[in-house]
Amino acid sequence: MIKAVKLVKKYGAAAAVNQVSFEVATGKNMVLLGPSGCGKTTTLRLINRLVTPESGTITINGININDHPAEELRRGIGYVLQHHGLFPHYTVAENAAIVPKLLKWESHKIKSRIEELFSKLNLDQSLINKYPAALSGGQQQRVGLVRALMVNPPVLLMDEPFGALDNLTRLAIRKEFRELDELRNKTIVMVTHDIQEAFEMGDVICLMNKGEVMQLGEPASLLQHPANEFVAQFLKEQRLLLALKFFKLGEQSAWEAMNGMDEVDLKALLRSTIKP
Repeated sequence: MIKAVKLVKKYGAAAAVNQVSFEVATGKNMVLLGPSGCGKTTTLRLINRLVTPESGTITINGININDHPAEELRRGIGYVLQHHGLFPHYTVAENAAIVPKLLKWESHKIKSRIEELFSKLNLDQSLINKYPAALSGGQQQRVGLVRALMVNPPVLLMDEPFGALDNLTRLAIRKEFRELDELRNKTIVMVTHDIQEAFEMGDVICLMNKGEVMQLGEPASLLQHPANEFVAQFLKEQRLLLALKFFKLGEQSAWEAMNGMDEVDLKALLRSTIKP
């Protein structure tokens, strides 16, 4: 669905994105992961032409994104921001209706779609005519997703969508997102610096550093077969917790993922962590 080939984006002499290539299959979620300043948000913004690369190409469903007017391209891509991005002087309903109105949807169709998404995202219908300031952080983030999903776009871009939330709210909304049927057929590119979040949400992880791709692959492959020292060190502190989450206890692959750790200490830790 999405293919990027040798993307380069510079700011002055520095390359924020340098020779970045990846493919995202239809219906899959690729997570752009890495430390601050590694180029992941710039890469995301390249996909919907919020910034323009010096070189390289991006195609969506086989069509070069430059073959569309930018406004037309963005109407087919949902975009969820870290701080929800809602217009404070618009009601929830008015925020949600922005793109449908541009597409000349009938009022009753807009109303029906808002109510449908509110139900799916566990939002109370009484919030529809309120302003964003009257909503909690979790509610605002859900409304931001409602707006992104209103016209049922095939592609969804998410830039640190849970970053502004407290930990408990963050965990709850991540669980809702994973279970939401609206997202199951979407092709998603998501930015995060949270390793646990990346491994929980991503079908594929693109780990970046200094504008370059360090490793691209399924979560388990990054744990079992780190491509270089940066990948190994980046995941080192959370390696045990990630292995417990992604491998069944007793499988040889779990121990391979923990390569370099003392097996006696690891087994003792497993016994103290996992209840029978």
